[in-house]
Amino acid sequence: MDNPFETLSPEAIREGTATDAYFLRTETTLEHADKNPHVVAEVTADQFPTGEFEAFGGVKDVANLLIGRDLTVHAIREGRLFDGGPVMRIEGPYLEFARFETSILGFLSQASGFLTGALDVRRAAPDSQVLSFGARHLHPMLAPTVERAALVAGLDGFSHVAAGEVLGYEAGGTMPHALLLCYGRGNQGEAFRAFDEAVPEEVPRITLCDTFSDEVEEVLGAVEALGEDLDSVRIDTTGSRRGDFRHILKELRWHLDSWGYEDVGIFASGGLGPDDLRELRDVAEGFGVGGAITSADPVDFALDIVEIEGEAISKRGKLPGVKEVYRTEEGGHHVALADREVADGEALLEPLIAEGEIARQFDIEDAKDRLRGDAAAVL
Repeated sequence: MDNPFETLSPEAIREGTATDAYFLRTETTLEHADKNPHVVAEVTADQFPTGEFEAFGGVKDVANLLIGRDLTVHAIREGRLFDGGPVMRIEGPYLEFARFETSILGFLSQASGFLTGALDVRRAAPDSQVLSFGARHLHPMLAPTVERAALVAGLDGFSHVAAGEVLGYEAGGTMPHALLLCYGRGNQGEAFRAFDEAVPEEVPRITLCDTFSDEVEEVLGAVEALGEDLDSVRIDTTGSRRGDFRHILKELRWHLDSWGYEDVGIFASGGLGPDDLRELRDVAEGFGVGGAITSADPVDFALDIVEIEGEAISKRGKLPGVKEVYRTEEGGHHVALADREVADGEALLEPLIAEGEIARQFDIEDAKDRLRGDAAAVL
């Protein structure tokens, strides 16, 4: 079998069969009637500002989907925060993009949800090391999407190797419980020493210290096994077994300090979300976060025609007319008709596709800086 995993091929997305069937029926009907109007369509979540900002992602994939088509596309930039009004405007013959609506919305909705969730995590522990551990909760095809979101949100790294190869960043990680289990109860020190001997020097010596017995006992075993080479200890105990997690971490800190290992950090993971990070950020140096990002709700974008052949139009419940969105000097979000002058505000919709070519770069570090700046200004 060419594709045993029941995943879509890039060709299916590019050709537009990764779509809802009624778009193909619409194509057939319009082509039969020799009708292909010039339209403006907008992608929106909320039409008006609600005070709830979300982060914008997925735009690179949309650009690569629409490249070479007879379209003009404007969009806000990756990493910007938005609150109502369009995040993307598509202008051109309707049949140039009709069948791509499903993929466009999928690219934007999923990535923006991940990015918004990752930003919540980052803001919960702004001074801590936070890593993305969530790829195991997703279809493998989505791993680069969630890890890109983690990086743009300002997380310090991620664990997924293939995603790193796609994004040009190196994945990180040390040991799972499986390694300790392979050595057996009572042999954790032997496992720690074997790891230390086997992996490259640049890999941090972070030992997992909650596999078989009390966390303090296993941390002591790690200290005895690695001594001054020990960088951090990780606690990943199942929630049903760890009791008062904050108290456990404070106890570990006490013991490490009393043994003279003040420089050994404590890294916590295991079903942690923003509220947990806020509670634990003063007793742990770092965190691994998974489901809080991967389980974030997709942003509920819709794509709607707002102008046909120069005339404003919309379906019931939507706002007709071409719009612009602005960041105000006070950090607010403002929506207005594009042909109306707005004195106060920075227009956020910028060229994405012009004359069939992509009109911008998609640097992760630039997007990270944008999101950091927007978060400081509006949240």
